[in-house]
Amino acid sequence: MSSVRIRAIGAIGIPIIAALVFVLVGLSVGGSLTQKLLVDAGPFVRAAQPIARVLFDLSMATAIGTLVLAAWGLPANKVARALDIASVGSVVWAVSGALSLLWNYLVVAGVGFSTDNQFGAGLWMFITQVQLGQLLGYNLLAAIGLSVSALAVRSQIGTGVLAGLSLISLLPIALSGHASGTSGHAMAVNAMGLHLVSVSIWVGGLIALLLFRAFGLVSLDLVKRYSTLALVGFGLMAASGVSSATLRIHSFAQLLSAYGLLVLAKVGLLAILGVIGFWHRRRLIASGVESNSRFWRLAAVEVAVMGAAIGIATALSKTAPPVSQNLNENPSPAQILTGEPLPPEFTPIRWFTEYKLDLLWMTIAVLGIVGYLYGVRRLRQRGDSWSLGRTASWVVGMLLLAYITSGPMNVYEEYLFSTHMIAHMMLTMGVPLFLVPAAPVTLLLRASAKRLDGSMGLREWVLWAVETRWAKFVSHPLTAAVLFASSLVVFYYTPLMSWSVHDHIGHEWMIVHFLITGYLFVQALVGVDPGPPKVGYPIRLMLLVGTLTFHAFFGLALMTGNGLLLADWYGAMGRSWGQNPLDDQQTGGAIAWGIGELPAAALTLIVSIQWSRADKKEATRLDRASDRGGNKDLEEYNAMFEQLAKREERRR
Repeated sequence: MSSVRIRAIGAIGIPIIAALVFVLVGLSVGGSLTQKLLVDAGPFVRAAQPIARVLFDLSMATAIGTLVLAAWGLPANKVARALDIASVGSVVWAVSGALSLLWNYLVVAGVGFSTDNQFGAGLWMFITQVQLGQLLGYNLLAAIGLSVSALAVRSQIGTGVLAGLSLISLLPIALSGHASGTSGHAMAVNAMGLHLVSVSIWVGGLIALLLFRAFGLVSLDLVKRYSTLALVGFGLMAASGVSSATLRIHSFAQLLSAYGLLVLAKVGLLAILGVIGFWHRRRLIASGVESNSRFWRLAAVEVAVMGAAIGIATALSKTAPPVSQNLNENPSPAQILTGEPLPPEFTPIRWFTEYKLDLLWMTIAVLGIVGYLYGVRRLRQRGDSWSLGRTASWVVGMLLLAYITSGPMNVYEEYLFSTHMIAHMMLTMGVPLFLVPAAPVTLLLRASAKRLDGSMGLREWVLWAVETRWAKFVSHPLTAAVLFASSLVVFYYTPLMSWSVHDHIGHEWMIVHFLITGYLFVQALVGVDPGPPKVGYPIRLMLLVGTLTFHAFFGLALMTGNGLLLADWYGAMGRSWGQNPLDDQQTGGAIAWGIGELPAAALTLIVSIQWSRADKKEATRLDRASDRGGNKDLEEYNAMFEQLAKREERRR
């Protein structure tokens, strides 16, 4: 057997063995191996289910990590081999996913495996009608699609697109997590989603790095680029882990439960892994990735600890937490609808005291601020300047985004339509008004070094995205204005609004949609980042007036309407405080009409100032051109009038 195959087998086999050993240890500590359910499929299925989940998690992470690392760090002439590796990983992912789906059905149904028609009908019903089966089925289809697509795609752009799609395929697994459908569901889904992303780019990326090394694809630059991904992955895993633990452990005493001990073991392994990973990459970078023995020795230890952490995490998912995630015995109408108890009355002081963390958007806000400040620092280190006003504008915009998504508006928007409307208007008109003038794309292009080895980093991917036909179309001023105005009607008078309140993914989509449409509109009016050619200032003001007039008519329709948009939601909360649902909706209409005035005034002022400055620049340019020509253009202009006067005299 060749050394390449031996190393490839080692890169995959070591984490698998470590994960299997530690998942069995973890299941023993948590009691899942011996604990019998009301309907029990037997000890074999109880043990086989988490083992299949370990193989599923590792193969999924390997396939996704390979695509992400290839899109981020490999030059175009090396992505083909990486795509082959990702295809093989996706095949293993699909097989283990199918087994995991089967074992989950056996556990849920409490039956043994059979080949009769009744068993097949029950399995098909589980896949098509039960939420857990549907989500596992979606993920299985994604694995099959990626395994085929990775063989068909050979380009660098295609690799990046597949990497993005592979990360989206994690969504069904996040939705099928420990606390899905129960108290703290939103936080649980976000934490699980970030956890899966971190595992894919950190653990999967390291396994991919080992496989790349086995096939001669590793360079010093690739190790440095993976280190950046690993740092991001470590941070995401720490944030998601703390958030998940706080949902299920509410006291120090509960850390001594079986669940708490497994949490402590996982935290310890991840801390060790972070130290080992940092030291490993520093040694590799210092040695120039020249020592094969050192590389494999240190990497073997690292992936072994990673495998152990994944095994403990799998056992943790099968262990009952000390804090119940189920609803109370006699839940209120609000708790039945939202999964959370009805908050206290929304008084003015609660604008400063209430909060409900949205881990996803808080993470985005923190990373946005840190990344922007890092870019400014890089510019100043090389002697370039960057506007303090732009920096302050970006920081304020990100802080406002965090406040909207994790502050009192996130607490009360499920119960009060008026609060929801405030959040909507702030997302679509307030946050972009601060983010767009900060010119983040311009900063990125100036602060990031251009890659010369044929690979695509953040700078190259952003440039590609900005230059695509789709991006140019949606960011065109007319398109942006239509999207900005029509979104109100499309969202509030179609099932999209119901989806956004009943489904966590719908809620997150709503935030993304409002932010993007607002950002594109403000960018079309006052932005300085690269994009389609700007229209003239008179047309910009016409677009602004037209869209805001549309907003006013929408607000007026809500103010005068006599029917609830979502009677089965806002009308069924059972609130004993605040306005009745219809009056609250009419207040929301007044907010939609009135709250847009301040951002509109600010946009009008900015456009007017830019128009005035553009006129002054044009006048200055013409004056300088005239001075360089010795006022020749003015003399010719006066001569033309003299000739006209002489013609007029001859006619007389």
